[in-house]
Amino acid sequence: MIKYVVRAFGLAFGALIYTIGLDVFLVPNHVIDGGVVGIALMAAQVTGISFSIFIVALNIPFFIIGYKKIGMFFTASSLFSVLCLSLWSKFIYYPPITSDPFLSTIYGGIIIGLGVGLIIRWGGSLDGTEIMAIIADKKTPFSVGEIIMFFNLFILGSSAFVFSYDSAMYSLVAYFIAYKMIDVVTNGLDEMKGFLIVTAKHDDVSRLLTREMGRAVTLLNGEGAYKREKTKILYCVVSRLEITKLKEAVCRVDPHAFISIFDIREAHGGLFKGRDHH
Repeated sequence: MIKYVVRAFGLAFGALIYTIGLDVFLVPNHVIDGGVVGIALMAAQVTGISFSIFIVALNIPFFIIGYKKIGMFFTASSLFSVLCLSLWSKFIYYPPITSDPFLSTIYGGIIIGLGVGLIIRWGGSLDGTEIMAIIADKKTPFSVGEIIMFFNLFILGSSAFVFSYDSAMYSLVAYFIAYKMIDVVTNGLDEMKGFLIVTAKHDDVSRLLTREMGRAVTLLNGEGAYKREKTKILYCVVSRLEITKLKEAVCRVDPHAFISIFDIREAHGGLFKGRDHH
């Protein structure tokens, strides 16, 4: 029971931060977010009907359609987040801090990205178009990310006809800032990197990495394509802050070692301490 209460608080807090970003920075300067929120803001501007009504009314059909695709837990969490956003927007007044559209775009994008990131971390969503993108992904050659991007470019571009061309361009900037902020919140600052190391001194390098850096190392069998020489390839995962340390450690043992570095989305278990996801 406590687990669900904490989760509900996290979703409500994320919605509150998102609302602050909208009401304090973006909306007063005619800058909008993408997705259903953007549609609701434009509809409220055109009709004069409250944004709080539109954000719930427009999202519910998406949740109903996508119920079988995403499950009860995600649907309930998302609906709760949307209801919180509607209530915060309706009953809490946030005075605008700045009338500078450039500043409002930057800080508004950061804050709404923080709010959405927290909601995602707690298992919810504010945007019904994401559900439609998941469904469309099964029937089209486009990825979920590409479909969402198309939806949002269309929605944000439409704001030029409701507000102005300047508003549309600022909205695109705010969207991309929020997008990057969401990544920071959901993935954290402790990005992980994967290393593939080809070295003739694989035993010495693996001992150094396990003892000096405390990292698990996996030995893979490899073969050179030109000379057909058998070799060992070392694979390990480290945090972003340890990249330089690892490279220096490997080069100290074998200056001729070949090192390939690539992004890792998530890692758990072994000697790597993964993040605790809620």
